[in-house]
Amino acid sequence: MTLPVRSFAALLMAAAVIMGAAACSSSSNGSSASVGNAPSSSATTAPGGTITVFAAASLKATFTKLGTEFQAENPGTTVTFSFAGSSDLVTQITGGAPADVFASADTKNMTKLTDAKLISGTPVNFATNVLEIAVPPGNPAGVKTFADLGKSSIKTVICAVAVPCGAATATIETATGVTIPAVSQESSVTDVLGKVSSGEADAGLVYVTDVKGAGTSVTGVPFAESSTAVNTYPIGALASTKSSALSQAFIAFVTGSTGQGVLSDAGFGKP
Repeated sequence: MTLPVRSFAALLMAAAVIMGAAACSSSSNGSSASVGNAPSSSATTAPGGTITVFAAASLKATFTKLGTEFQAENPGTTVTFSFAGSSDLVTQITGGAPADVFASADTKNMTKLTDAKLISGTPVNFATNVLEIAVPPGNPAGVKTFADLGKSSIKTVICAVAVPCGAATATIETATGVTIPAVSQESSVTDVLGKVSSGEADAGLVYVTDVKGAGTSVTGVPFAESSTAVNTYPIGALASTKSSALSQAFIAFVTGSTGQGVLSDAGFGKP
């Protein structure tokens, strides 16, 4: 049977209305959406808040950078730092200084806190470092080997033995049989570097990362014996922290791809 032209047009219009309604229903149920309108996930992966990180002096440049990047990736968070020799930081923490995270330049000082039940869980090793001789630009004293540091004519500055860089120095002295007649022993590796860069000392034993970070203010003199004293850096959250989740998020950031990349660029070795 042939429909009248007017009836046929009415059927076409009704079909169009039905199809349009179906399309609107599909869109509202989320089964069809353009990429540009897809909801984006929040950049925040850590809870908001503030934490204080106590970190070894040799970590100052890298951790300052990581703190800035962590805050940028996690809006609403604030990371403050206290940098000093690891042994000094342990003394402060055991004395009740408020801290949320501790990053040491050796396992010995971290063990002091774990033995005292002041660290939550098990610390994570995140980097390694070795010593290098730092001399003023031009190397006026002509230091070429570790054995040269045993000469009384060369004014050498080292870290105190309680500090990780000092303990590493003592290990190398024992391994080589060379005793350094140091003109001073400093409480942090940055203090040693400062005396060399200012010209107060002919040489100083610091980490390779400190030499690299100092740019043209000092010159590095590598020595093979440094491999006898490799320092491993652990990090852990304090048991007393009131921001456990945020502390663990920062630790994960340091041990993750971003943190490891920044540390590697600074000259640190893998844990």
